[in-house]
Amino acid sequence: MASRSGSIALGKRRSRPRMLAASEAGPLRPGHPAVLIAVTTIALVVLGLVMILSASSVSAFAEYGSSFLFFKRQVIWAVVGLAGFFLVARIDYRRIKGAGYWLYALAVILLLAVEVPSLGVIAGGSARWLQLGSFSFQPSELAKLALVLFAADVFSRKEEKTLQDFMHTLLPMIPAFGFMAFLVMAQPDMGTTLVLAFIVMGLLFVAGAPMRYFVPMGVAGAALASFAAFHSPYRRARMLAFLNPWADPLHTGYQIIQSLIALGSGGWLGVGLGASRQKWSYVPNAHTDFIFSILGEEMGLLGTIVVLGMFAFLAYLGIRTARKAPDRFGMLIASGVTIWIAMQAVVNIGAVSAALPVTGVPLPLVSFGGTSLVVTLAAAGLLVSVARHEPVPVRSKNGGRTPARKPV
Repeated sequence: MASRSGSIALGKRRSRPRMLAASEAGPLRPGHPAVLIAVTTIALVVLGLVMILSASSVSAFAEYGSSFLFFKRQVIWAVVGLAGFFLVARIDYRRIKGAGYWLYALAVILLLAVEVPSLGVIAGGSARWLQLGSFSFQPSELAKLALVLFAADVFSRKEEKTLQDFMHTLLPMIPAFGFMAFLVMAQPDMGTTLVLAFIVMGLLFVAGAPMRYFVPMGVAGAALASFAAFHSPYRRARMLAFLNPWADPLHTGYQIIQSLIALGSGGWLGVGLGASRQKWSYVPNAHTDFIFSILGEEMGLLGTIVVLGMFAFLAYLGIRTARKAPDRFGMLIASGVTIWIAMQAVVNIGAVSAALPVTGVPLPLVSFGGTSLVVTLAAAGLLVSVARHEPVPVRSKNGGRTPARKPV
């Protein structure tokens, strides 16, 4: 039907008789999408470690007396995250069907715990963290993964024709998303709320929800986002700085201006790795939300294009994995993870380059932040797991093509 999203055609594509059954998997090879996803993901993590060492060295030494403090912490989280990445990648994603409900409940409990004064840690005017010994944990990052698995489970259990009905489409997801978004906004964290909204809207489209639902949802979402942006004084200041950062270059527009100076100073090939001048206390949050500006200064336009290409390639692999997934649950998981990582990268890079308002979301797999890195790596592991089970037809002895039976 014209009113339904193009994703429904994916189901027809997967029903070809030569494709593997949902319980089977094809063998890995060097150019297999699962391998390419893993290589691209690890490359972004390694790039992030290098840039964190460079971008944080000055501020870490000035505040803590060690240029390697943030780098060492991120290395620890990277080891933990990569161990989780390979573990999740080896698990059959179908075994976690139903876990989305429990993970959603856990994320909600942790988001509520953040609001408890004795449990939540306030930093930068926001209560977003729970302290775990010497490390802090950010529940809103877990909320992204929980929402992907929850939505994938809900929509995979429904017949596609039932998604034409409001009761089977918006009613299950809007309350779940709305409650989680309310808790995240209470921290406050509008950037993560926007990423959660992108995940839900994207999965509704991929699942096959009628297009007539998206216009009112888009209008309502834009109205709520505009109200939230201008209702709070500090978010209103960010919006005004986005519209004209030079109106207040030493206060509200300072971060955007310094970020643009960093990007512009890099030229074609950059000033050299570790040679950034803007990281000397000019660009705030240089190793977290604005790490891309330091990357652009040190590696130049060529370096930024390479990073953009890596994210674009990862998005392409995610879309391909969703199209080739052996079942609807795998298709929705792959779509949700891809939408999450791609849109978060767009929001972050857009803010750094002044193409979008500053929202405070990290660059996935690259920015400093242990919770973000570990949870994103777990999500990427799920993407690899779905790609590993891609149905692969092989040639039989008589020259015909029959499904491969060898599991990964």
